[in-house]
Amino acid sequence: MRILNAAQMREADRYTIDDIGIRSLVLMENAGRQVVAAVEAAYESRLSGRVAVLCGRGSNGGDGFVVARTLIQRGVDTAVFVIGAVADIRGDARINLDILGRLNVTVVEIGDEQTWELHFSEISQCSLIVDAIVGTGLKAPLGGMMVTIVADVNAAGIPIVAVDLPSGLSADTPHLIGDCIDASMTVTLAAPKLPLVLPPAEAHAGDVVIADIGIPSDVLDGLDGPHIELLTPEQLRPLVEPRAADSHKGDFGRVTIVAGSRGKTGAAYLAGIGALRSGAGLVTVATPASCLPVVASMAPELMTAPMAETKEGVVSAAAVEALLDLRHDVIACGPGLGRGHTVGEFVRALVERSTVPLVLDADALIVMADDPGRLVGREDRDVIITPHPGEMARLIGASVEEVQANRIEVATDFAATHRVYVVLKGHRTIIATPEGHVYINPTGNAGLATGGTGDVLAGMIAAWLGQLLDAEAACRLAVFLHGAAGDLAEGTGGQVTMIATDVVAQLGKALGRLMGAQNGDAES
Repeated sequence: MRILNAAQMREADRYTIDDIGIRSLVLMENAGRQVVAAVEAAYESRLSGRVAVLCGRGSNGGDGFVVARTLIQRGVDTAVFVIGAVADIRGDARINLDILGRLNVTVVEIGDEQTWELHFSEISQCSLIVDAIVGTGLKAPLGGMMVTIVADVNAAGIPIVAVDLPSGLSADTPHLIGDCIDASMTVTLAAPKLPLVLPPAEAHAGDVVIADIGIPSDVLDGLDGPHIELLTPEQLRPLVEPRAADSHKGDFGRVTIVAGSRGKTGAAYLAGIGALRSGAGLVTVATPASCLPVVASMAPELMTAPMAETKEGVVSAAAVEALLDLRHDVIACGPGLGRGHTVGEFVRALVERSTVPLVLDADALIVMADDPGRLVGREDRDVIITPHPGEMARLIGASVEEVQANRIEVATDFAATHRVYVVLKGHRTIIATPEGHVYINPTGNAGLATGGTGDVLAGMIAAWLGQLLDAEAACRLAVFLHGAAGDLAEGTGGQVTMIATDVVAQLGKALGRLMGAQNGDAES
Protein backbone atom coordinates (compact mmCIF):
# COMPACT_ATOMS: atom_id res chain seq x y z
CA MET A 1 0.00 0.00 0.00
CA ARG A 2 1.54 3.27 -1.17
CA ILE A 3 2.44 5.86 1.47
CA LEU A 4 2.01 9.38 0.14
CA ASN A 5 3.50 12.78 0.89
CA ALA A 6 1.56 16.04 0.54
CA ALA A 7 2.50 16.65 -3.10
CA GLN A 8 1.57 13.11 -4.11
CA MET A 9 -1.77 13.37 -2.34
CA ARG A 10 -2.51 16.64 -4.18
CA GLU A 11 -1.62 15.04 -7.49
CA ALA A 12 -3.79 12.01 -6.74
CA ASP A 13 -6.72 14.34 -6.04
CA ARG A 14 -6.04 16.40 -9.17
CA TYR A 15 -5.76 13.41 -11.49
CA THR A 16 -8.89 11.81 -10.09
CA ILE A 17 -10.87 15.02 -10.51
CA ASP A 18 -9.48 16.36 -13.80
CA ASP A 19 -8.48 13.27 -15.75
CA ILE A 20 -10.87 10.61 -14.47
CA GLY A 21 -13.79 12.93 -13.88
CA ILE A 22 -14.80 12.14 -10.30
CA ARG A 23 -15.96 15.46 -8.90
CA SER A 24 -14.13 16.89 -5.91
CA LEU A 25 -17.45 17.23 -4.07
CA VAL A 26 -17.93 13.46 -4.44
CA LEU A 27 -14.48 12.81 -2.94
CA MET A 28 -15.26 15.14 -0.03
CA GLU A 29 -18.62 13.47 0.54
CA ASN A 30 -16.98 10.05 0.49
CA ALA A 31 -14.32 11.22 2.93
CA GLY A 32 -16.82 12.54 5.46
CA ARG A 33 -18.98 9.44 5.29
CA GLN A 34 -15.99 7.13 5.68
CA VAL A 35 -14.95 9.05 8.79
CA VAL A 36 -18.43 8.61 10.24
CA ALA A 37 -18.35 4.88 9.46
CA ALA A 38 -15.04 4.57 11.32
CA VAL A 39 -16.41 6.57 14.25
CA GLU A 40 -19.49 4.38 14.46
CA ALA A 41 -17.37 1.22 14.44
CA ALA A 42 -14.93 2.41 17.12
CA TYR A 43 -16.94 4.80 19.31
CA GLU A 44 -20.58 3.76 19.05
CA SER A 45 -21.17 4.20 22.77
CA ARG A 46 -19.82 7.76 22.62
CA LEU A 47 -22.39 8.76 20.01
CA SER A 48 -25.12 8.78 22.65
CA GLY A 49 -23.49 11.91 24.01
CA ARG A 50 -22.55 15.09 22.15
CA VAL A 51 -19.90 15.21 19.41
CA ALA A 52 -17.87 18.36 18.75
CA VAL A 53 -16.61 18.76 15.18
CA LEU A 54 -13.79 21.30 14.89
CA CYS A 55 -13.36 22.47 11.30
CA GLY A 56 -10.70 24.52 9.57
CA ARG A 57 -11.21 26.78 6.59
CA GLY A 58 -9.82 24.44 3.92
CA SER A 59 -10.61 21.04 2.47
CA ASN A 60 -10.06 19.31 5.81
CA GLY A 61 -12.73 21.55 7.27
CA GLY A 62 -14.98 20.66 4.35
CA ASP A 63 -14.59 16.99 5.24
CA GLY A 64 -15.55 17.97 8.77
CA PHE A 65 -18.74 19.67 7.59
CA VAL A 66 -19.74 16.44 5.83
CA VAL A 67 -18.95 14.50 9.02
CA ALA A 68 -21.15 16.87 11.05
CA ARG A 69 -24.03 16.69 8.58
CA THR A 70 -23.89 12.89 8.40
CA LEU A 71 -23.84 12.55 12.19
CA ILE A 72 -26.78 14.94 12.56
CA GLN A 73 -28.76 13.06 9.92
CA ARG A 74 -28.19 9.90 11.92
CA GLY A 75 -29.57 11.46 15.06
CA VAL A 76 -26.30 12.27 16.82
CA ASP A 77 -26.22 15.49 18.86
CA THR A 78 -23.45 17.40 17.08
CA ALA A 79 -21.89 20.82 17.67
CA VAL A 80 -19.95 22.39 14.77
CA PHE A 81 -17.15 24.94 15.22
CA VAL A 82 -15.13 26.78 12.58
CA ILE A 83 -11.61 27.74 13.64
CA GLY A 84 -11.07 31.05 11.87
CA ALA A 85 -13.23 33.36 9.82
CA VAL A 86 -16.25 31.79 8.12
CA ALA A 87 -15.94 34.39 5.37
CA ASP A 88 -12.59 32.87 4.33
CA ILE A 89 -14.08 29.46 3.48
CA ARG A 90 -14.18 28.79 -0.28
CA GLY A 91 -14.81 26.04 -2.80
CA ASP A 92 -16.20 22.66 -1.85
CA ALA A 93 -15.81 23.40 1.84
CA ARG A 94 -18.05 26.46 1.38
CA ILE A 95 -20.67 24.40 -0.41
CA ASN A 96 -20.83 21.93 2.47
CA LEU A 97 -20.89 24.74 5.03
CA ASP A 98 -23.82 26.32 3.20
CA ILE A 99 -25.65 22.97 3.20
CA LEU A 100 -25.40 22.96 6.99
CA GLY A 101 -26.92 26.43 7.01
CA ARG A 102 -29.83 25.34 4.86
CA LEU A 103 -30.39 22.47 7.28
CA ASN A 104 -30.60 25.04 10.11
CA VAL A 105 -27.44 23.71 11.76
CA THR A 106 -25.72 26.31 13.92
CA VAL A 107 -22.03 26.73 13.13
CA VAL A 108 -20.01 28.60 15.74
CA GLU A 109 -17.18 30.81 14.47
CA ILE A 110 -14.02 30.81 16.63
CA GLY A 111 -12.09 33.88 15.57
CA ASP A 112 -9.96 34.60 18.61
CA GLU A 113 -8.79 33.10 21.88
CA GLN A 114 -11.50 34.83 23.91
CA THR A 115 -14.20 33.17 21.79
CA TRP A 116 -12.38 29.86 22.10
CA GLU A 117 -12.30 30.15 25.88
CA LEU A 118 -15.99 30.96 25.89
CA HIS A 119 -16.93 27.83 23.94
CA PHE A 120 -14.29 25.41 25.14
CA SER A 121 -16.26 24.72 28.31
CA GLU A 122 -19.02 23.43 26.02
CA ILE A 123 -16.56 21.36 23.96
CA SER A 124 -14.99 19.88 27.09
CA GLN A 125 -18.36 18.38 28.05
CA CYS A 126 -18.68 16.47 24.78
CA SER A 127 -18.17 12.71 24.55
CA LEU A 128 -16.11 12.82 21.33
CA ILE A 129 -14.15 15.41 19.37
CA VAL A 130 -13.55 15.31 15.61
CA ASP A 131 -10.42 17.16 14.51
CA ALA A 132 -10.93 18.46 10.96
CA ILE A 133 -8.90 21.63 11.35
CA VAL A 134 -5.73 21.08 9.28
CA GLY A 135 -4.95 18.21 6.94
CA THR A 136 -2.04 17.34 4.65
CA GLY A 137 -1.41 20.89 3.51
CA LEU A 138 0.42 22.02 6.65
CA LYS A 139 3.93 23.32 5.92
CA ALA A 140 4.86 25.21 9.09
CA PRO A 141 4.26 24.77 12.83
CA LEU A 142 0.90 25.81 14.18
CA GLY A 143 0.92 29.19 15.82
CA GLY A 144 -1.24 31.77 17.52
CA MET A 145 -4.63 30.63 18.69
CA MET A 146 -4.06 27.12 17.34
CA VAL A 147 -1.42 26.41 19.97
CA THR A 148 -3.99 27.12 22.69
CA ILE A 149 -6.65 25.04 20.94
CA VAL A 150 -4.34 22.05 20.58
CA ALA A 151 -3.26 22.23 24.22
CA ASP A 152 -6.83 22.52 25.49
CA VAL A 153 -8.21 19.72 23.31
CA ASN A 154 -5.36 17.39 24.25
CA ALA A 155 -5.87 18.10 27.94
CA ALA A 156 -9.63 17.54 27.82
CA GLY A 157 -9.33 13.77 28.23
CA ILE A 158 -11.89 13.14 25.48
CA PRO A 159 -11.29 10.72 22.58
CA ILE A 160 -10.26 12.61 19.44
CA VAL A 161 -10.80 11.37 15.90
CA ALA A 162 -8.55 13.14 13.39
CA VAL A 163 -9.52 13.51 9.75
CA ASP A 164 -6.62 12.56 7.43
CA LEU A 165 -3.91 13.77 9.86
CA PRO A 166 -3.94 15.06 13.42
CA SER A 167 -3.74 18.84 13.11
CA GLY A 168 -0.14 19.97 13.51
CA LEU A 169 1.53 17.01 11.78
CA SER A 170 3.18 17.43 8.40
CA ALA A 171 2.46 14.82 5.73
CA ASP A 172 6.06 15.12 4.52
CA THR A 173 7.91 13.95 7.61
CA PRO A 174 7.54 11.59 10.56
CA HIS A 175 9.17 14.22 12.76
CA LEU A 176 7.17 16.69 14.82
CA ILE A 177 7.32 20.18 13.38
CA GLY A 178 5.48 21.72 16.32
CA ASP A 179 2.45 21.24 18.57
CA CYS A 180 -0.12 18.74 17.34
CA ILE A 181 -3.35 17.02 18.27
CA ASP A 182 -2.99 13.73 20.18
CA ALA A 183 -5.58 11.68 18.33
CA SER A 184 -7.14 8.49 19.61
CA MET A 185 -7.86 7.48 16.03
CA THR A 186 -6.92 8.92 12.64
CA VAL A 187 -9.04 8.22 9.57
CA THR A 188 -6.60 8.93 6.78
CA LEU A 189 -7.94 9.44 3.28
CA ALA A 190 -7.01 7.24 0.30
CA ALA A 191 -3.57 6.22 1.56
CA PRO A 192 -1.42 6.38 4.70
CA LYS A 193 1.06 9.20 5.23
CA LEU A 194 4.54 9.00 6.75
CA PRO A 195 3.72 10.59 10.14
CA LEU A 196 1.03 7.95 10.68
CA VAL A 197 3.38 4.98 10.34
CA LEU A 198 6.77 6.13 11.63
CA PRO A 199 7.95 7.50 14.99
CA PRO A 200 7.87 9.90 16.61
CA ALA A 201 4.77 11.34 14.94
CA GLU A 202 2.90 8.01 14.85
CA ALA A 203 2.51 8.21 18.63
CA HIS A 204 0.07 11.09 18.08
CA ALA A 205 -2.07 9.31 15.48
CA GLY A 206 -3.72 6.64 17.62
CA ASP A 207 -5.35 3.81 15.71
CA VAL A 208 -5.08 4.42 11.98
CA VAL A 209 -7.95 3.65 9.61
CA ILE A 210 -7.38 3.98 5.86
CA ALA A 211 -10.51 5.24 4.14
CA ASP A 212 -11.30 4.52 0.49
CA ILE A 213 -12.72 7.78 -0.84
CA GLY A 214 -12.89 6.80 -4.51
CA ILE A 215 -9.37 7.48 -5.79
CA PRO A 216 -8.47 4.43 -7.93
CA SER A 217 -5.54 2.35 -6.70
CA ASP A 218 -3.90 2.62 -10.13
CA VAL A 219 -3.69 6.36 -9.64
CA LEU A 220 -1.96 5.95 -6.29
CA ASP A 221 0.46 3.34 -7.63
CA GLY A 222 1.39 5.45 -10.65
CA LEU A 223 2.34 8.65 -8.83
CA ASP A 224 5.80 10.08 -9.37
CA GLY A 225 8.11 10.78 -6.44
CA PRO A 226 9.28 8.63 -3.54
CA HIS A 227 8.00 5.06 -3.77
CA ILE A 228 7.32 4.08 -0.17
CA GLU A 229 4.91 1.30 0.68
CA LEU A 230 3.35 -0.12 3.81
CA LEU A 231 3.50 -3.91 3.89
CA THR A 232 0.05 -5.50 3.98
CA PRO A 233 -1.24 -9.09 4.05
CA GLU A 234 -3.06 -8.51 0.75
CA GLN A 235 0.23 -7.57 -0.89
CA LEU A 236 2.19 -10.50 0.54
CA ARG A 237 -0.13 -13.50 0.56
CA PRO A 238 0.18 -14.23 -3.21
CA LEU A 239 3.90 -14.86 -2.67
CA VAL A 240 3.19 -18.12 -0.83
CA GLU A 241 1.84 -20.71 -3.25
CA PRO A 242 0.44 -24.09 -2.23
CA ARG A 243 3.00 -26.87 -2.52
CA ALA A 244 2.53 -29.48 -5.20
CA ALA A 245 1.73 -32.97 -3.97
CA ASP A 246 4.88 -34.39 -5.57
CA SER A 247 7.22 -31.77 -4.05
CA HIS A 248 10.56 -32.79 -2.60
CA LYS A 249 12.96 -31.01 -0.27
CA GLY A 250 15.20 -29.87 -3.10
CA ASP A 251 12.35 -27.75 -4.46
CA PHE A 252 12.43 -25.37 -1.51
CA GLY A 253 16.00 -24.21 -1.36
CA ARG A 254 19.27 -25.34 0.12
CA VAL A 255 20.30 -22.81 2.74
CA THR A 256 23.67 -22.64 4.45
CA ILE A 257 23.85 -20.71 7.71
CA VAL A 258 27.38 -19.57 8.55
CA ALA A 259 27.16 -18.78 12.22
CA GLY A 260 28.30 -19.44 15.74
CA SER A 261 31.51 -19.28 17.73
CA ARG A 262 32.57 -20.44 21.13
CA GLY A 263 29.89 -19.26 23.58
CA LYS A 264 27.51 -18.17 20.80
CA THR A 265 26.20 -21.43 19.43
CA GLY A 266 22.64 -20.36 20.24
CA ALA A 267 22.77 -17.76 17.48
CA ALA A 268 23.62 -20.45 14.94
CA TYR A 269 20.73 -22.61 16.14
CA LEU A 270 18.23 -19.73 16.04
CA ALA A 271 19.19 -18.73 12.50
CA GLY A 272 18.99 -22.35 11.41
CA ILE A 273 15.63 -23.03 13.02
CA GLY A 274 14.29 -19.74 11.63
CA ALA A 275 15.18 -21.02 8.15
CA LEU A 276 13.63 -24.44 8.76
CA ARG A 277 10.42 -22.99 10.17
CA SER A 278 10.20 -20.74 7.10
CA GLY A 279 10.05 -23.67 4.74
CA ALA A 280 13.61 -24.17 3.54
CA GLY A 281 14.00 -27.69 2.18
CA LEU A 282 17.52 -28.26 3.49
CA VAL A 283 19.41 -26.21 6.07
CA THR A 284 23.08 -26.68 6.88
CA VAL A 285 24.72 -24.81 9.73
CA ALA A 286 28.39 -24.25 8.99
CA THR A 287 30.06 -23.50 12.31
CA PRO A 288 33.53 -23.76 13.90
CA ALA A 289 34.39 -27.43 14.42
CA SER A 290 34.41 -27.19 18.21
CA CYS A 291 30.89 -25.71 18.14
CA LEU A 292 29.42 -28.33 15.85
CA PRO A 293 28.42 -30.91 18.48
CA VAL A 294 26.53 -28.29 20.47
CA VAL A 295 24.62 -27.00 17.45
CA ALA A 296 23.88 -30.50 16.20
CA SER A 297 22.40 -31.47 19.55
CA MET A 298 19.94 -28.57 19.49
CA ALA A 299 17.89 -29.67 16.47
CA PRO A 300 18.22 -32.98 14.65
CA GLU A 301 16.63 -31.43 11.56
CA LEU A 302 19.68 -29.21 11.03
CA MET A 303 22.58 -30.53 9.02
CA THR A 304 25.99 -29.28 10.10
CA ALA A 305 29.36 -28.66 8.51
CA PRO A 306 32.57 -28.03 10.49
CA MET A 307 34.65 -24.98 9.68
CA ALA A 308 38.31 -24.41 10.36
CA GLU A 309 38.73 -22.26 13.45
CA THR A 310 41.21 -20.29 15.46
CA LYS A 311 42.29 -21.15 18.97
CA GLU A 312 39.71 -18.65 20.22
CA GLY A 313 36.93 -20.73 18.70
CA VAL A 314 36.00 -18.38 15.84
CA VAL A 315 36.01 -19.14 12.13
CA SER A 316 39.38 -19.08 10.40
CA ALA A 317 39.92 -17.17 7.17
CA ALA A 318 40.94 -20.46 5.52
CA ALA A 319 37.46 -21.90 6.09
CA VAL A 320 36.03 -20.05 3.09
CA GLU A 321 37.37 -22.66 0.64
CA ALA A 322 35.47 -25.57 2.15
CA LEU A 323 32.39 -23.43 2.62
CA LEU A 324 32.21 -22.48 -1.04
CA ASP A 325 32.44 -26.15 -1.98
CA LEU A 326 29.18 -26.90 -0.17
CA ARG A 327 26.01 -27.19 -2.23
CA HIS A 328 23.66 -24.33 -1.51
CA ASP A 329 21.29 -21.85 -3.12
CA VAL A 330 21.63 -19.15 -0.43
CA ILE A 331 24.17 -18.35 2.27
CA ALA A 332 23.29 -16.45 5.45
CA CYS A 333 26.33 -15.33 7.39
CA GLY A 334 26.94 -13.57 10.67
CA PRO A 335 24.86 -14.60 13.70
CA GLY A 336 27.21 -15.21 16.64
CA LEU A 337 30.18 -15.47 14.26
CA GLY A 338 32.50 -13.40 16.42
CA ARG A 339 34.73 -10.51 15.47
CA GLY A 340 38.36 -9.81 14.85
CA HIS A 341 40.87 -9.92 12.02
CA THR A 342 40.37 -13.53 10.91
CA VAL A 343 36.59 -13.25 10.88
CA GLY A 344 36.90 -10.08 8.80
CA GLU A 345 39.13 -11.85 6.28
CA PHE A 346 36.67 -14.72 6.07
CA VAL A 347 33.63 -12.49 5.50
CA ARG A 348 35.37 -10.30 2.94
CA ALA A 349 36.47 -13.36 0.98
CA LEU A 350 32.93 -14.75 1.13
CA VAL A 351 31.44 -11.50 -0.18
CA GLU A 352 33.96 -11.35 -3.02
CA ARG A 353 33.83 -14.99 -4.10
CA SER A 354 30.33 -16.28 -3.42
CA THR A 355 28.22 -16.88 -6.52
CA VAL A 356 24.96 -17.43 -4.63
CA PRO A 357 22.86 -14.76 -2.89
CA LEU A 358 24.08 -13.66 0.52
CA VAL A 359 22.25 -12.57 3.66
CA LEU A 360 24.69 -10.74 5.94
CA ASP A 361 23.75 -10.11 9.56
CA ALA A 362 25.25 -9.17 12.91
CA ASP A 363 28.99 -9.88 13.17
CA ALA A 364 29.34 -10.21 9.39
CA LEU A 365 28.38 -6.54 9.18
CA ILE A 366 30.48 -5.43 12.12
CA VAL A 367 33.67 -6.83 10.58
CA MET A 368 32.89 -5.06 7.30
CA ALA A 369 32.43 -1.68 8.95
CA ASP A 370 36.06 -0.65 8.41
CA ASP A 371 35.75 -1.25 4.68
CA PRO A 372 32.07 -0.91 3.72
CA GLY A 373 33.01 -0.14 0.13
CA ARG A 374 33.58 -3.86 -0.39
CA LEU A 375 30.05 -4.63 0.75
CA VAL A 376 28.40 -4.60 -2.66
CA GLY A 377 25.93 -6.58 -4.68
CA ARG A 378 26.44 -7.69 -8.26
CA GLU A 379 24.16 -8.22 -11.23
CA ASP A 380 24.63 -11.98 -10.91
CA ARG A 381 24.39 -12.17 -7.12
CA ASP A 382 22.14 -10.33 -4.66
CA VAL A 383 23.30 -9.24 -1.22
CA ILE A 384 20.88 -8.55 1.64
CA ILE A 385 22.10 -6.89 4.81
CA THR A 386 20.08 -6.90 8.04
CA PRO A 387 21.61 -4.32 10.41
CA HIS A 388 20.12 -3.01 13.61
CA PRO A 389 20.64 0.75 14.09
CA GLY A 390 23.99 0.29 15.86
CA GLU A 391 25.38 -1.85 13.05
CA MET A 392 24.04 0.57 10.45
CA ALA A 393 25.71 3.44 12.29
CA ARG A 394 29.06 1.64 12.11
CA LEU A 395 28.67 0.97 8.41
CA ILE A 396 28.07 4.61 7.53
CA GLY A 397 30.24 6.23 10.21
CA ALA A 398 27.39 7.96 11.99
CA SER A 399 25.76 7.86 15.40
CA VAL A 400 22.82 5.67 16.28
CA GLU A 401 20.81 8.83 16.89
CA GLU A 402 21.54 10.04 13.36
CA VAL A 403 20.46 6.71 11.91
CA GLN A 404 17.24 6.65 13.92
CA ALA A 405 16.40 10.22 12.95
CA ASN A 406 16.75 9.45 9.24
CA ARG A 407 15.92 5.76 8.88
CA ILE A 408 14.43 5.91 5.40
CA GLU A 409 17.15 8.15 4.01
CA VAL A 410 19.98 6.09 5.54
CA ALA A 411 18.61 2.78 4.29
CA THR A 412 17.78 4.14 0.85
CA ASP A 413 21.17 5.78 0.33
CA PHE A 414 23.11 2.69 1.39
CA ALA A 415 20.99 0.37 -0.75
CA ALA A 416 21.45 2.50 -3.86
CA THR A 417 25.15 3.22 -3.33
CA HIS A 418 26.15 -0.37 -2.58
CA ARG A 419 23.53 -2.12 -4.77
CA VAL A 420 22.32 -4.18 -1.82
CA TYR A 421 18.98 -4.79 -0.13
CA VAL A 422 18.88 -3.16 3.30
CA VAL A 423 16.67 -4.45 6.09
CA LEU A 424 17.11 -1.79 8.78
CA LYS A 425 15.67 -3.45 11.85
CA GLY A 426 13.86 -1.82 14.74
CA HIS A 427 10.42 -0.40 15.37
CA ARG A 428 8.86 -0.17 11.90
CA THR A 429 11.60 -2.09 10.11
CA ILE A 430 12.62 -0.44 6.84
CA ILE A 431 13.36 -2.42 3.67
CA ALA A 432 15.22 -0.50 0.94
CA THR A 433 16.07 -1.89 -2.48
CA PRO A 434 18.86 -0.95 -4.91
CA GLU A 435 16.19 0.42 -7.25
CA GLY A 436 14.97 2.91 -4.67
CA HIS A 437 11.80 1.19 -3.44
CA VAL A 438 11.13 1.44 0.29
CA TYR A 439 8.84 -0.72 2.40
CA ILE A 440 7.75 -0.10 5.99
CA ASN A 441 6.68 -3.06 8.11
CA PRO A 442 3.72 -2.49 10.46
CA THR A 443 4.01 -5.77 12.40
CA GLY A 444 6.02 -6.47 15.55
CA ASN A 445 6.31 -5.00 19.02
CA ALA A 446 8.86 -4.11 21.70
CA GLY A 447 8.98 -7.71 22.91
CA LEU A 448 11.19 -8.45 19.89
CA ALA A 449 13.92 -6.34 21.51
CA THR A 450 15.62 -9.39 22.95
CA GLY A 451 18.68 -11.39 21.99
CA GLY A 452 18.28 -13.87 19.17
CA THR A 453 15.25 -12.49 17.34
CA GLY A 454 17.49 -10.94 14.71
CA ASP A 455 19.20 -14.30 14.18
CA VAL A 456 15.80 -15.86 13.53
CA LEU A 457 15.03 -13.16 10.98
CA ALA A 458 18.30 -13.73 9.11
CA GLY A 459 17.45 -17.40 8.73
CA MET A 460 13.92 -16.57 7.64
CA ILE A 461 15.07 -14.21 4.91
CA ALA A 462 17.52 -16.80 3.61
CA ALA A 463 14.81 -19.47 3.57
CA TRP A 464 12.31 -17.37 1.66
CA LEU A 465 15.02 -16.23 -0.74
CA GLY A 466 15.77 -19.87 -1.46
CA GLN A 467 12.10 -20.50 -2.24
CA LEU A 468 11.05 -17.30 -4.01
CA LEU A 469 14.34 -16.56 -5.79
CA ASP A 470 13.49 -12.87 -5.38
CA ALA A 471 15.45 -10.85 -2.83
CA GLU A 472 12.92 -8.05 -2.51
CA ALA A 473 9.99 -10.44 -2.05
CA ALA A 474 11.95 -12.55 0.45
CA CYS A 475 12.74 -9.50 2.58
CA ARG A 476 9.16 -8.28 2.55
CA LEU A 477 7.62 -11.63 3.41
CA ALA A 478 10.15 -12.62 6.08
CA VAL A 479 10.08 -9.26 7.86
CA PHE A 480 6.28 -9.18 7.93
CA LEU A 481 5.95 -12.76 9.20
CA HIS A 482 8.70 -12.23 11.79
CA GLY A 483 6.83 -9.27 13.24
CA ALA A 484 3.49 -11.06 13.01
CA ALA A 485 4.94 -14.01 14.94
CA GLY A 486 6.18 -11.54 17.54
CA ASP A 487 2.68 -10.11 17.85
CA LEU A 488 1.27 -13.59 18.37
CA ALA A 489 3.95 -14.31 20.98
CA GLU A 490 3.00 -11.09 22.76
CA GLY A 491 -0.59 -12.26 22.91
CA THR A 492 0.52 -15.50 24.53
CA GLY A 493 2.99 -14.33 27.14
CA GLY A 494 3.37 -10.56 26.87
CA GLN A 495 6.33 -8.48 25.78
CA VAL A 496 8.54 -8.63 28.86
CA THR A 497 8.96 -12.40 28.96
CA MET A 498 9.23 -12.90 25.19
CA ILE A 499 12.31 -14.75 23.92
CA ALA A 500 13.43 -15.66 20.44
CA THR A 501 12.15 -19.23 20.57
CA ASP A 502 8.69 -17.87 21.39
CA VAL A 503 8.79 -16.11 18.02
CA VAL A 504 9.93 -19.29 16.26
CA ALA A 505 7.05 -21.17 17.88
CA GLN A 506 4.53 -18.76 16.33
CA LEU A 507 5.89 -18.72 12.77
CA GLY A 508 3.54 -21.44 11.61
CA LYS A 509 0.51 -19.65 13.00
CA ALA A 510 1.66 -16.34 11.51
CA LEU A 511 1.97 -17.92 8.09
CA GLY A 512 -1.37 -19.68 8.54
CA ARG A 513 -3.07 -16.40 9.32
CA LEU A 514 -1.52 -14.79 6.25
CA MET A 515 -2.73 -17.64 4.05
CA GLY A 516 -6.08 -17.73 5.82
CA ALA A 517 -6.57 -14.09 4.91
CA GLN A 518 -6.32 -15.19 1.29
CA ASN A 519 -9.33 -17.42 1.74
CA GLY A 520 -11.24 -15.10 4.04
CA ASP A 521 -11.03 -17.47 7.01
CA ALA A 522 -8.13 -16.12 9.06
CA GLU A 523 -8.32 -16.59 12.80
CA SER A 524 -9.40 -13.54 14.71
